[in-house]
Amino acid sequence: MNEPYGPAGEAEPRGFRRQRRDDESTASSDREDQDDLENADRPTRFDDAGAADAQDHQRGADRRSGRDRRDEPPIPDDVEASELDSAVRRDLLSLDKKNGETVARHLVMAARLLDEDPEAALEHARAARQRAGRIAVVRETAGVTAYHAGEWAEALSELRTARRMSGGSGLLAVMADCERGLGRPERAIELGRSDEARALTGDEATELRIVVAGARMDLGQYDQAVVTLQTPELDPSRSGPAAARLFYAYAEALLAADRHPEALEWFLNAAAADLDGDTDAEERAEELAAEQAGDE
Repeated sequence: MNEPYGPAGEAEPRGFRRQRRDDESTASSDREDQDDLENADRPTRFDDAGAADAQDHQRGADRRSGRDRRDEPPIPDDVEASELDSAVRRDLLSLDKKNGETVARHLVMAARLLDEDPEAALEHARAARQRAGRIAVVRETAGVTAYHAGEWAEALSELRTARRMSGGSGLLAVMADCERGLGRPERAIELGRSDEARALTGDEATELRIVVAGARMDLGQYDQAVVTLQTPELDPSRSGPAAARLFYAYAEALLAADRHPEALEWFLNAAAADLDGDTDAEERAEELAAEQAGDE
């Protein structure tokens, strides 16, 4: 199977507040979450506690996890809760002041460490979730951080929980890529066909298409992967990270479909669009050009 396509352009801990929807049944999704965690050979299950207040909630979480707060990763003294986005801080106002400040500082650390040490970032995100598991943005942050750390089952479980709590269709591409990471490309394709997927626009829709194309390639459906990425956004005059990622994915699909001259063209387009040097498109283009020259 091809590797999951990697952290999506929007797959970062975010601070926006979503409209809460009415409570609804979550039994089916909870069973899916349990299956994911068991299949991934990761024994720890991360559930919401059913306590009536925040302190009882935390004590119950500690008992179930077999972990107490002394096991939390240390937070440097210079980390301030005020560094967190104001919208997220507002979401934490339901916590008591001391706990809310600690949760905020753990979230700041998760964001700081995400790129350089995703495993350490995940420890902070887990600590925040353990203290504030009923707050959607905390669960979303835990999910995104787990995704960056390659913990696909945990990421999927947390993101499902966040969506049940707050609604919306955000991070659908990340969820689909987690399905790929768990060896379930068919489920990634199903997510790409969902009503929520059809409602996506712009870069979010593009990111999901990239994941679905990767899932097609996992299944050996290379021509279908090419077609999946053929959208109006596939315009070589575009530039920037989103365009570079799309062009690169399209080049990969063309290469897998044995359409090498076109693949070279789109690796070159990706290199031109990649103003920040986030991809290795230029190197891939050089390698492919050398291969084609050797074949002539």
